[in-house]
Amino acid sequence: RWLPGRLRRASGWAATRAWRGLRERGEAVPLGPGVPALVANGFLALDAANNRLWVTPGEREPAVALDFVPFVQLHPLNVLAEARETVLLLREGLLRRVRCLQLGTPGPGSAAGVPGPASASGLSTGSGRDCVLLQEDFLAHRGRSHVYLQRIQLNNPTERVAALQTVGPTAGPVPKSFTSTLEKVEDHQFLLYSGRSTPLPNGLVHLVVVAAKKLVNRLQVAPKTQLDETVLWVVHVSGLINPLTLKSKVAKELKALQDLARKEMLELLEVPAAELLQDHQHLWAQLFSPGVEMKKITDAHTPSGLTVNLTLYYMLSCSPTPLLSPSLSHREREQLEATLNYEDHCFSGHATMHAENLWPGHLSSVPQILQLSDLWKLTLQKRGCKGLVKVGAPGILQGMVLSFGGLQFTENHLQFQADPEVLHNSYALHGIRYKNDHINLAVLVDAEGKPYLHVSVEYRGHPVKIYACEAGCLQDPVELTSESGGHTFSVMVTKPITPLLYISTDLMHLQDLRHTLHLKAILAHDEHMAQQDPGLPFLFWFSVASLITLFHLFLFKLIYNEYCGPGAKPLFRSKVGHLCP
Repeated sequence: RWLPGRLRRASGWAATRAWRGLRERGEAVPLGPGVPALVANGFLALDAANNRLWVTPGEREPAVALDFVPFVQLHPLNVLAEARETVLLLREGLLRRVRCLQLGTPGPGSAAGVPGPASASGLSTGSGRDCVLLQEDFLAHRGRSHVYLQRIQLNNPTERVAALQTVGPTAGPVPKSFTSTLEKVEDHQFLLYSGRSTPLPNGLVHLVVVAAKKLVNRLQVAPKTQLDETVLWVVHVSGLINPLTLKSKVAKELKALQDLARKEMLELLEVPAAELLQDHQHLWAQLFSPGVEMKKITDAHTPSGLTVNLTLYYMLSCSPTPLLSPSLSHREREQLEATLNYEDHCFSGHATMHAENLWPGHLSSVPQILQLSDLWKLTLQKRGCKGLVKVGAPGILQGMVLSFGGLQFTENHLQFQADPEVLHNSYALHGIRYKNDHINLAVLVDAEGKPYLHVSVEYRGHPVKIYACEAGCLQDPVELTSESGGHTFSVMVTKPITPLLYISTDLMHLQDLRHTLHLKAILAHDEHMAQQDPGLPFLFWFSVASLITLFHLFLFKLIYNEYCGPGAKPLFRSKVGHLCP
């Protein structure tokens, strides 16, 4: 919820005010029911709300929950009242929590260090200058798969000392399944935790080593000053091992993990924290550049813009990015990039827009998100997108965008094969990779309610001529350009049904295509819909006519019995007797 009362005028309100525009664009989502607090990078998955950690050891291995508290918890001391807001920043790949704290000495009956209610009445004696702003950013680094961090920023504009008690992996008790040692290398100090995962049903376990930057038990910020502290963690896990294996072999494996974690932590401590954060945000923004924009929804079965953006964010979070791996050779990198630019026959089959199990409106937990990620990968693999899934996050996002609208690559072209009957919804598909360029395709509706297609191109390298033609390709193909106005195409429907749009770099292929489709007819979209709904069926009108006929027969029988029946009155019979048999 939004910050209440006088805190609206405090620095905390200024910090969250910018979120309004992001929320309207679907780029910032407040935490709440159906919005788990997940930050992940394909190897690490962290629930910032429940302070839990999962790792995915291998490509085909399920995520493993670790008995390790991943983040530092901050408990303010001598706080009278507190208000907070937490959002997922989808385009930055992080979770941000902002807390406004009103410092003071608790009155009689109040427990020291326990914040009062976050209400306007509880802050009636404060002012904007009394708000100590505490901002935390939680993220799993996109370019460093073994690294996650928590940035703590505290701004104290008051005349009091602001103090925070830290509770977490570097200050609290060590989990039973882990042991810890303090590592000192030159001017750097960090903690090294060693342990193992919970045994699987077959008894096998993963060895786990976590390196964590050392943090003091209490953070204090003097009046009129600020604090900016970043806590780093490095996580390494082994493959599955049998705990009954020789101790010497286990010890050797554990030492190798410790050396890896120690080396990476020392490298991180030499990098400015702001640079690590900027690097993550830059990489995440690049990954999230393709997407789906919902413009107008006219039925209850189409997912909302919020549902689409959250699903894309969660699936990106759960997907690794092999292209960013520093250990990748030049040849392997070229192969992955070639796979990303050659989509094979992805996405085959009908569009997933109305598949509620793939675009769920409510997700209750991180394990449910991990299961959804597995379902998406399986769906894409079975629909001709194996290559894209192999590339990781950018390929999976590409496959999801293609699947949403029913776009499919063939050997010579990209075709848009959406169901003509669902084009009453308006949406746009951004950043579709074609060769080395990006294509944007939108389904829009004009003032008369008729759908049409809008296509534009974003050239990313040497411009290549790209052509498009609508259903049937009866009209000459049009060359697409990068002009802001783009190109519009009418929605034509063929009999039998064929794709609504073809896009290709091969002009001759599109010109030849019209001779190979063998169509019976081609109709405008409104004509097609009129034929699909010709009115009430014949059986209805036959039933109505039958009821009318039966009613009149029944009425005639009543009149006949009244005048000519056995119970008819003599007066009536004498007057109409000549009409009765």
